[in-house]
Amino acid sequence: MEILAFGVQADEKPLIERAFADHHPTRTLDVFLNTDTAPIAAGHEIISTSVNCDLGADVLSDLAAGGTRMVAQRSTGFNNVDLDVAERLGITVARVSSYSPYSVAEFAWTLAMAVNRRIVRASTRTRDFDFRLDGLMGRDLHGRTAGVLGTGKIGEAFARIAHGFGMRLLGWDVAENPACRELGMTYVPKEQLLAESDLVSLHVPLLPSTRHLIDATALKSMRDDAILVNSSRGGLVDTAALVDELRAGRFTGVGLDVYEAEAGLFFLDKSLEAVDDDTLARLVTFPNVLVTSHQAYYTVDAVTQIVATTVDNVLDYTAGRRSENVLVPRS
Repeated sequence: MEILAFGVQADEKPLIERAFADHHPTRTLDVFLNTDTAPIAAGHEIISTSVNCDLGADVLSDLAAGGTRMVAQRSTGFNNVDLDVAERLGITVARVSSYSPYSVAEFAWTLAMAVNRRIVRASTRTRDFDFRLDGLMGRDLHGRTAGVLGTGKIGEAFARIAHGFGMRLLGWDVAENPACRELGMTYVPKEQLLAESDLVSLHVPLLPSTRHLIDATALKSMRDDAILVNSSRGGLVDTAALVDELRAGRFTGVGLDVYEAEAGLFFLDKSLEAVDDDTLARLVTFPNVLVTSHQAYYTVDAVTQIVATTVDNVLDYTAGRRSENVLVPRS
């Protein structure tokens, strides 16, 4: 049985082919699954998708009509999947429940340090042989406060790095993490965390209850010189409200690896096109903002784990087994 994988990056392709080599033949595509590309899946019982693939009602209906019965999502997030429709159509959906938390946590810190120490601006200047230090002054993070919204595995890894910097730790989550408590983290209401933190990092899933967790009110409650980092899901931040605050001259730096309207943009080369997203176009013009294209997870360690789990999910499906990674059927 051939497995058809959508949205495969060049670096990811050999890892997928090698992982499936002893189990199923694979066909990898760099195009993302959407209403235009769904017909390609016809005749494939099992497909694999990335987080920026469209698995809405229309696409799922096309997949089901073409004989697809299983979707193996190569990500932890699944907000791109209409689970209700998948269940109604009898399509099994599985995801990767977890992978290296260090990949995302370390990248979140990369963004934080880059905006704090003005690394992008400094690099651009030195390429032009401009070695002035004007405008490049950062801050010591030692002794300052890191606020971690979401203290699961990734949030904990982020907090451990912050602890290594000698920072005071504040946390917010629906459930406290004992390991974070042992690091000296104090759990506080979100409003207090935002008001007291010099650095705020987001590590929560995108759910209806967390959409625009950082909205206009939340942004206004943050310190004017705070650093905001989002390496989780773009929808956690109200980007239009963020742009308004940046236009007012607020925040030392903002590091974003995700964007709420990234579908159809991220993972693609748009350099020769006119991007009609005015909010994103404005966002990237601010000198204290660094935007990357959803690459926090992109280490050989994490992607190898993601692919290995995807293979396991496919083998479980073909063997009639169920694991914690199965989202549909729900019981």
